[in-house]
Amino acid sequence: MKIIPAIDLIEGKCVRLTQGDYNQKKIYNEDPIEVAKTFEDNGIRYLHLVDLDGAKVGKIINQDILYKIATHTNLIIDFGGGLKTEEDLNIAFENGATQVTGGSIAVQQPEVFSGWLEKYGPEKIILGADCKNQKIAVNGWQETTELDVFSYIQAYEKKGIQNVICTDISVDGMLSGPAINLYKNILSETKINLIASGGVSQLSDIFELEKIGCFGVIIGKAIYENKISLNELSKICSKNV
Repeated sequence: MKIIPAIDLIEGKCVRLTQGDYNQKKIYNEDPIEVAKTFEDNGIRYLHLVDLDGAKVGKIINQDILYKIATHTNLIIDFGGGLKTEEDLNIAFENGATQVTGGSIAVQQPEVFSGWLEKYGPEKIILGADCKNQKIAVNGWQETTELDVFSYIQAYEKKGIQNVICTDISVDGMLSGPAINLYKNILSETKINLIASGGVSQLSDIFELEKIGCFGVIIGKAIYENKISLNELSKICSKNV
């Protein structure tokens, strides 16, 4: 299973939100490049980089941070937040993203997102299926739709999507454990590569997600609050090589 630390960006700083609330923001480091280097130094290969400024306004804002991390590390970067146009996609790839995640765009302009999937292929395009009470949320989680998360993922699976990041917003940033039952249900109804996100607070959460068949796990606040050490993650990563 892929171990994928997260760096969330607001005003160029490494932050974490609680349940996606921009008013519950905590700055953990003012130098995200330093954070990314520390991840790499501990044997981590992947990074989930989220432009929260971009997610809020609907266009890429922090591409310079993406570029600096991509040029100062060898991390495989999945970039998301504010991707709305082909130009945004080009900016992300030109600045070092290996993959991009489309969330709101996949809901609000499915024909555009499906076009990206067809043009760039399922290896480069990840579906962001973030939900609250099993309903898909958009625009930096500021708005919840009536779309059911299961049927939503299934519809995109039929279009060729392979990699899906699913965050249960109700547990994100709460350090209360991931939404195991939600992920079990998704895995039982689809054949996608499911990347779990939100709520991870201890090593046992990671092992449980691996046990039920998750393809990867995104870890944020648990790292920054020292609930899970990079040394511990390094040992898991070395076993997964």
